[in-house]
Order: sequence, then structure tokens, then C-alpha cells
Amino acid sequence: MAIEKNVKQSTMSLTCSDPRQSPIEECRTLSSSSSYPQQSFKVCKEERPFVCKIQKDSYLKLKEFEDNDKPFITNLIEESNSPVIANGFSSTSPKNLTTLEAQQVLQYTKQALEKVNGSLAPSDLLTLVQFLSYVSDMDFDENETMETVDGLGQSFIEVAGEIFEEKHVHRWMEISQVVSGPMTVVQSIDRMAANLNTLLMTKQGEVVLQGKNIKLQFTQRILNENTSSCDFHGPNSTQESTVDYISVPSEQLEELKRKGNQKVTFINTWYGSLHPFFVNGSGTRNDSLVSDGSQRLIGTILGSSVISTTAYSDIQKTNLAVHYRLQHKIETIPGIELKPSCTFWNYSLRPDEGGSWSTEGCFVTSTGPNSTSCFCNHTTNFAVLLQIYELQTTPAEDSMLRLLTFIGCGVSLFSLILTFILFIAVGVPTSDRTTVHKNLIVALATAEILLMFSDLASKNKEACIAVTALLHLFFMASFTWMLVEGLLLWSKVVSVNISEDRRMKFYYVIGWGLPVIIVGITLATSFNKYVADNYCWLNVQTDIIWSFVGPVLFVLFVNTIVLFRVVVVTVASARRRSKMMTPSCSSKSQKLELTWAATKPVLILLPVLGLTWLCGIFVNFTVVLAYIFIAMNAFQGLYIFLVYAVYNSEVRNAIQRMKEKKKALSFTNCSQPASFLSSPRNTDTSYHQKKSLPSLENSVSSIVQNGSMDKSLFYKNNGFRKESFVNFSVKPASKNQVDKTG
Repeated sequence: MAIEKNVKQSTMSLTCSDPRQSPIEECRTLSSSSSYPQQSFKVCKEERPFVCKIQKDSYLKLKEFEDNDKPFITNLIEESNSPVIANGFSSTSPKNLTTLEAQQVLQYTKQALEKVNGSLAPSDLLTLVQFLSYVSDMDFDENETMETVDGLGQSFIEVAGEIFEEKHVHRWMEISQVVSGPMTVVQSIDRMAANLNTLLMTKQGEVVLQGKNIKLQFTQRILNENTSSCDFHGPNSTQESTVDYISVPSEQLEELKRKGNQKVTFINTWYGSLHPFFVNGSGTRNDSLVSDGSQRLIGTILGSSVISTTAYSDIQKTNLAVHYRLQHKIETIPGIELKPSCTFWNYSLRPDEGGSWSTEGCFVTSTGPNSTSCFCNHTTNFAVLLQIYELQTTPAEDSMLRLLTFIGCGVSLFSLILTFILFIAVGVPTSDRTTVHKNLIVALATAEILLMFSDLASKNKEACIAVTALLHLFFMASFTWMLVEGLLLWSKVVSVNISEDRRMKFYYVIGWGLPVIIVGITLATSFNKYVADNYCWLNVQTDIIWSFVGPVLFVLFVNTIVLFRVVVVTVASARRRSKMMTPSCSSKSQKLELTWAATKPVLILLPVLGLTWLCGIFVNFTVVLAYIFIAMNAFQGLYIFLVYAVYNSEVRNAIQRMKEKKKALSFTNCSQPASFLSSPRNTDTSYHQKKSLPSLENSVSSIVQNGSMDKSLFYKNNGFRKESFVNFSVKPASKNQVDKTG
């Protein structure tokens, strides 16, 4: 760090925040007690000397501009022939200008700028910017006349409007290393308006200062008399539907009144010509150019005017929530889509560049082809930025992806419902395994239903937020129950130390409690940027998406470890069992068969445990992965049906038991009881009974005649699980018995 030889001691007044409202901060200090200056930090409780630090390249550029010719300023001093003008644009800095003298310098400058045909020289533009900054920090005398104060403000606005002309854009680019763009002048206007506020509002309730492309309005509201919303409109109209406007809701004023405030002053500003200064992403943060597989963010431009509101309750600056609507024009360009976003200028971001646009605390409430409405929870300079997306899929591909998603979700939902019905209907024995299966099916089926009809809620912001939160919850629950599947597999194969009752309580906490906590924390901390702009899902353009992707990666990681360990233990156990069956030596082919038999069920379970989302993490790289991800995720219910129902031995055994029970009942119903034959109502059947007896006698006689003294009559019963036979022993009767029956 180099020390400029012309450094002088200077006295400055710094505006600090109220210490009662902000914590005590530490100041960076430079100690020169040693041979090498040392930096340290000390609590800001007393006055200390300070130095201004500037980058060496910027300082050298500044010195270069100051040494260059200033044709506009030189001509202005010569034509005015006024010592006040000469003092105002002296080579060092203006010396003790009064309010009236500053107003005269600005008025002469404005008249001269109107006569300039081309653009200003970079050194002239820099000098004007520095002079506006000087005037904005002046201490105004309370005894100044209203005409002088009003004239100063009007001339200030007019000069600022002249240097905001589009013909000076390239000159602003040349001095960008020294001055941080036109927002430096906007900041000067804010400071000037704050200084003039108390003087202008002493005798009037509203003051309007309007120049070329700039409108400044001071409005004072007595809260005991009127707490209706305070609205500010751009020039040329007072209709909210056809012009830019910003509004402080009446609820905010009611809140100020409840806190004991007597009055509130609003300083509103509108800038209509700043578009050319923010091209090629200038002043925007493109730190995370994202893609959702169908489009890629390639840049951001300023798409509207800039509008601002600053509020002072009594004499203290206060923050209020605002609604604003700004006009813009979204052009239709093949392969390009423009999406509006609500932003404000944050001077704290990129301080070396004078600040940057930020979306924190702001979100879109409604948007159309010509305007966008926004809500922000603070007051400052607002605008609508247009995010430029390059479409990576054609409309036909988008339609195909949506159709595949709907069909796949329908198949998945049908499979899940069928699986759940089978668990209930066939009487699968209750166990921790079936309980986990049922919870996973409920979570995934509910998420599929919400996903299929989420487009219906995209038009209503409150409904879209609710649907997004539910989708987040149930998809997260499906993954946490997939994690429980892995933990259950671990407990069954690797380690069995916890009782089933205690284990299920732990599983419920993971399966449902963890998703509720994640969604609740995400909503509480990032409610304004929770939902995407055009569809009901998490905002992938912010860090919110990691509240879903992070747990998914964790589940994949844990389940991968679980599956690897289970395979190792299962294969080792199978090999030991093989050696016990064949003590000599197991062949290589037998080992491979045993290994595959142990690994196959685990590999079939992989989709259920969430590995299909591996493609979902990388879906933004290519449309092919988007198709693969949609197919695998949409048909996940079919996978569950195959694994939990078709290839589940418990379900198949339960179905087999139902079939056998049905056959047994059918056989019982076909057999008539003995009491049926002796019933008085059945005497008419005696003829058939008597007629059937000789056949029985003949059968017995034939057996006797064939010399079978001890034969058996077998009856095959097909009504039971196994074939069973009833043995009837037949022996020859005595002669008396035969004669009697005959």
C-alpha cells in the first residue's frame, strides 16, 4: 500500500446509525508504532483519525482525469464569467459554497448541458458527478427561503437528468474504474433529498421536483388524520394500471401510529432512463447460472424504470414494506425466454463496484406481458430485472416431457394403490417391514397426486406455496422412508440390537419428523424465495433447492453404505453355508451362483432406496438425462409393486392361503350333513336312497367274490392343501347278515 505524498489532515462528519438500534462494531485501525504498519480492530467508542483507502489503479486513473482538459467546464467558467462558477469547479474542491451559490452553479450547468450536442468528455462528466456529491452533503441553513431550497432541489434533479442521457453512456463506461456507475448519482440524490426533507416539509404537505427522466416527490402524512395507503406514480399519469407506481400499505401506517408516531414523511423518486447503463449483466449477480434441463440462465438486464421510497417517522428513518408495479416489454425471441424478477439496489454488495442488484426480501406477486407487480419488505431503490434464458428444449419436447410425466405418474400411482390394497386385502402378517412399506407407499402416492395436479395451483400464489410445501414434505418423506428401508435392512442382516417396538418409534421420527423439520425451517428462513416463478416447486435459482438435494444426497450416501455392507455380510454368510454343505471344497461356479443369489434381492431393491434420483441431480446437463430421470422417477411406483407384491414371498403366500381357504370352503358347502337325510321334509328321497343301495351291495359283493377278504376303498380329497386319502376297510359279512339285508 502506497501513501500519497499530498495526504493532508481533514475533518469530516460521518453519518452513523443510532447506537441504540445497532450493535457496537469494531473499526479497522492502522498502527504505525513499529517499522511496518500493523492492522488491528478496536471498538468504535471514541473519535479516531482515519485514512481513505483506494485501489492504486483507480487512484492513478483519477489523477489522470483530473489532469486532463475539461472542455465543458472550461467553457462554462469562461461564458459565465462568475467567480461562483469558478469556485464551484475549482481544481481542488469547492470552498464554502452557500445554498444560493450552489443553486446558481447548478442552474448555469443545466443551461449549458442543454446546449451540448455531443457527449461530454470523461473528465467533464467526472467533475459534474463529484460536484453533485459535494452539494448532496452540504449543511443547509434552517433560515433558507423556500424558494432557494426548492430551486436548489429542482436544479439538482435537472443536472442529474441531463447526465443520465443515453448519449453519455459510453463516457460513463470510461470512468467506471473511478465512479461506480449512475447509481453513484442516485445515491447523491437520496442524500440531497434527505437533507432537504426537513426544510421542504415545514410549510407544505407535498413537494414535487421533476426534471428530464427524473421525478422527486416529498409527501408528509399526519397519522392521526389519515392512515390510508401512500401511493407514488411515475410521470404522465395517475392511473396505477398504465404507469409505474409504488405504494406503502395502510397496515404499515397503522403500525407506525400504534407505536406512537405522529407523522411520517415519504421521499419517492422515479428514474426513467437508466436502462442503457445496465447492459450485458452490468450491476447484476450471475454467480449461479442455473438450468433445469429445459432452459439455461445466460444473463440479466434492467427491464424497467427505477423507483424508490424512503420513509421518515417523525425524524427517524424507518423501514416499511411496499408494493410496486413497473412497466416493461418482453419481446418474443426464438429460442430465448425473458422472466421478470423483483430486485433492489444493495450498496453493500460489491462495494468496490458501488453495489449490485439483489432479490432478498422481494418477490413477484403477479406478472404480465407489459408489467410486473412486486412486494418487498423494506424501502430502497427498486426495479424489475429481466432474466434471459436460453431454451434447451423445443415446445414439442416440453409437451412430450409433460405427457410422459403425467402418464408415468398415473402408472406409478396405480401401482402404489394396488400394492397398498394387496397388503390390506390378502392379510399379510403385520411386521415392522410391512409397516415401513405402507408408510413409504403413502408418502410417495401422495406426492405423485400433488405432482400430477400441481399446474392447477400455479396461477394462485398462496395455493402454489402450499402445494410446493406439500410436495417438498411428501417427496422428502418418501426419501426418509427409503432411508428407513436401508436402516431396517441393516438391522435385519448386520446388527440386531434394538427391540421392534423401540425401533419402529425411531423409524417414525426419521420417516415423518425429519421432513417436517426440514420443510418448516426452510419456510421460516426463506419464505420469500421458496417457490419458483412459473411453476409450483422449489426455486432452483437460489440455495433453497439444497433443502431437498442435500437430504437426497445424504440418503443416497447412507443407503449405498448400507447396501455395500449388506452384500458383503450376505455373501460371506452364503459362502460359509456352502462350505458346510460341501465340506471338501466348493467349486467356483457354485460360489458365483450363491453370490448372485444373495446379491439379486438387494439390487432389485436399489430403485426403492432412492438411487433413481442420481440422474435427477445431474438432470440439468442434458435433455437425455431429463428423459431418463422422468421415466425412472415416474415409474418408481411400478418398481415398488414388483418388489413388494410380485416378488414378495409374504404376499404370494398370503394369496395362496386365500385360494386354499376358498377351495376348502367350496368343498364344505358341497357336502350335505347327515341330519339332512333323516329330516321329515326329505322323505320323498327314500326312493332314490333305496335305489342306490343295490349298487352299493353289488360293489361289495363284487369285492367278496373276487376273493378280496380284506380290501380297502380309497377316496381322494382335493379340497385340502395336500392330496389326502380316506381309507375304508371292507371285510366279508356273515351269511346271516347278508340274508337279512337282502
